[in-house]
Amino acid sequence: MHPLDAARALMDGLGADSNVCVKCGSRSIGLCAPLDAAALDDMSGESERIVLEQRDAIFRQGDPARHVYTLTEGMARLTRVLPDGRQAVIGFRFAGDILGFTPEAEHAFGAEMLTRGTVCRLDRRRLEKMFRRYPVMERRFLDLCVRELAASQDHILALGRFSAEERVAAFLVSLAEAQERRGHAGPVFDLPATRADIGEFLGLTLETVSRAVSAFRKRGWIRLHGHSGVELTDREALGSLASGEGADAA
Repeated sequence: MHPLDAARALMDGLGADSNVCVKCGSRSIGLCAPLDAAALDDMSGESERIVLEQRDAIFRQGDPARHVYTLTEGMARLTRVLPDGRQAVIGFRFAGDILGFTPEAEHAFGAEMLTRGTVCRLDRRRLEKMFRRYPVMERRFLDLCVRELAASQDHILALGRFSAEERVAAFLVSLAEAQERRGHAGPVFDLPATRADIGEFLGLTLETVSRAVSAFRKRGWIRLHGHSGVELTDREALGSLASGEGADAA
């Protein structure tokens, strides 16, 4: 149920940006994963790296959609402002994920950093030229779009059919899986999103999310570490609940 999405060894000869590209999340699982050294160097030359602090906007709803962004480090949330002024969290993004690609003239939602991080910003017209220059990159982009569509369908199913505890369990499992795909083995996973953020994404109130988290702690399924860390101490139980295989425990 995650809106998230192997690693290949990087060849020598990437120039001054080699260290940055080696550590980039997009290199291992994102848009740049299939590129060879020369193509990666070309991509690096076309893009601009921007360092952002926690709560900085990557782009805002209604901004001109002239650029595409790859989140190279950190975690971000996607938000949509409703006509009545309320703001809804509609997704979370991790290192390697693409943000802001749309055929429309303006962004239909905003993106904001939940942690300090970096993005690679690329003019949309330049990206389209890169697709023509490197067809393997365009195929990779299509693959990522299909995966995101499948994840969105899973999320819609969860919102319509899963109980509150099932939704929270699925979110925690997907959070761990997203970070594991990016080389973070745990056992403590980063959780910079607030419970209000999680509730908005899952269609639950803050209080309902808090009750589910408290219930998981009492059962020994999770352990919280400070304000932004979670350890899944019984991954099997959480996974079973997250898949809809069992009813909420009393």
